[in-house]
Amino acid sequence: MNFSKSLIQWYLLNKRDLPWRNTTDPYHIWLSEIMLQQTRVAQGLPYFLRFTEAFPTVFDLAEAEEEQVLKLWQGLGYYSRARNLHQTAQKIASDYQGQFPQSYSELLQLKGIGDYTAAAIASFAYNESVPVVDGNVYRVLARYFEVETDIASSDAKKEFTALARELLPKGEANVFNQAIMEFGALQCVPKNPDCNHCIFNDSCAALQKKKVAALPVKSKKNKVKDRWFHYVIFADEQHHTLVQKRSAKGIWHNLYEFPLIETTASEPEADVEKRIAQQKLVPNAIQSVHRDATASTLHKLSHQHLHIDFWKVRVKGTLKGGTDWESVKKLPFPVVIFNFIEKERY
Repeated sequence: MNFSKSLIQWYLLNKRDLPWRNTTDPYHIWLSEIMLQQTRVAQGLPYFLRFTEAFPTVFDLAEAEEEQVLKLWQGLGYYSRARNLHQTAQKIASDYQGQFPQSYSELLQLKGIGDYTAAAIASFAYNESVPVVDGNVYRVLARYFEVETDIASSDAKKEFTALARELLPKGEANVFNQAIMEFGALQCVPKNPDCNHCIFNDSCAALQKKKVAALPVKSKKNKVKDRWFHYVIFADEQHHTLVQKRSAKGIWHNLYEFPLIETTASEPEADVEKRIAQQKLVPNAIQSVHRDATASTLHKLSHQHLHIDFWKVRVKGTLKGGTDWESVKKLPFPVVIFNFIEKERY
């Protein structure tokens, strides 16, 4: 089709020079695809470079400690990706002798690899004729062909995948899949695309019918939940503090944090101070409690807004199980807590 040929020609002239595009190594492609889920290229690129330097092969990643993996991932968010990445590396190293499965269907059996990631690895590394469908692809196809199916609906994935499969040029799945994704990322962007300088400005249905801003159709997101986190930063006379690994499933699982008091709503400072004293988080006598107003922050996640305060508590004597601050800084924390740690001077 002219659409596919034109798209590939555009890509070869305009593609970004990215390290995972200069290889067919499935390990590097897999790393990049996992990192770029819910993440912009500009943010993900430094992490990719750090990971490939620290773990040149899948064996190196498999042999690493989980804490080392989480520390390198720190700040990239959606930490379940890092845990799945580590576990899948171990499986590939042990069960597949370090060789990635070479088909879409086999790749789907690995933890953390869904339809899109399996299709990306299979087509980019092995040129298997399987289409990729991500947010960029939804947008390009919805606009060019005027597809009004709600992309959040149960039917959308099947419909758009079938359309993308029809467009795949024989023997060129690797370059076509990258082309349509890059076109969505650079040209057919979500807001205010430059349609006047688009290679499809004479054939795009959405442009002809003035529906570019209305496509793709997407129903509203789920309601965001608000949570109030009060982190308690103890400091004893030896300048040690207390940290704990977050065992609860959900956000930040297996990352470290300070002792936490969660409330159902915002509370007056005096009430939180009472909670800290009543919780008896430590047996030591408390000398002082104050909220670090400069560190208060609203941390926005996809489905949660976390209202975070940090409470500094001085105690007498020595904390049982306390950790010095230099050791604390080496542990993997959610980035919002790590930023607080970085500015502390103990």
